Amino acid sequence: MSIDLSGAQWFKSSRSSSGKECVEVAHLDEGLVGVRDSKNPTGPALVFTPGEWDVFLAGARNGEFDRS
Repeated sequence: MSIDLSGAQWFKSSRSSSGKECVEVAHLDEGLVGVRDSKNPTGPALVFTPGEWDVFLAGARNGEFDRS
């Protein structure tokens, strides 16, 4: 599936530092969510369905991705 990201409005977390070592997120049509590396804005992006994004956020909130 190919999605046109040229008009996407990308943003970083308000908690990110002034450096560029962050991910950026864009809310796309049909509820899709794009994620990209802020150091490479013209590079590839991941695109998640609404359900995938919800599961990812729930896992992050529950500590599933914390380093042990």
